[in-house]
Amino acid sequence: MASNVNLWVEIAIETPGDCPVAAASAERGATASAVSWSSVPDRDGLVTEEFVLDESDAPHLDGDSERIASHDSRSVYRFPRPTNAGCVCETVEALGEPVADVRAVDGTLRLSFHASDLETVREVVATLRERFEGVSLTELNSSAAATSTNLLFVDRDRLTDRQWEVLRTAYEMGYFEHPRSANACAVAEALGISPSTFSEHLAASLRKALPFLLSE
Repeated sequence: MASNVNLWVEIAIETPGDCPVAAASAERGATASAVSWSSVPDRDGLVTEEFVLDESDAPHLDGDSERIASHDSRSVYRFPRPTNAGCVCETVEALGEPVADVRAVDGTLRLSFHASDLETVREVVATLRERFEGVSLTELNSSAAATSTNLLFVDRDRLTDRQWEVLRTAYEMGYFEHPRSANACAVAEALGISPSTFSEHLAASLRKALPFLLSE
């Protein structure tokens, strides 16, 4: 049952909008981690957010981030931000998924959370892609004790509409069966393309789909 499935999800956002954490990691070329924020806004409607930046020195950062502490080769920064600003973390939490971990590497924000089912993961990814650029699912692990089925999430957006159509038509016509119910010429004819074009589209779609199946 879906309620027994516990998925650990990580999503990378290459262009996370006006995110001081991502901007600091890009500016320093360092990793920003241990991101946290206050749950209750102050009287001005602002929440306070903190993050830790791995760096050997600590000159002033661009923007409103203020260094409040340092130890060894790490610095702690704090900045205020308005609520409901539509940032990546708020977007995910507005869908009912509490953010468990956030870090930024060279300007790319990596956000992790637990989800109960694959449909939730798809909704989060789709919503983020509507608002931000460079969104990709980088990790999907199941820790469900009640199921022995290995879960597989294939990001269909990696394929073009034409590649997906070719792959689906070939499957539906029995191209992958043994013996085949349809050969390349038959599938190509159904698609209205040449056999060589069919082979090119099929090869491209498999190159994009197989890494999801073969990844550990």
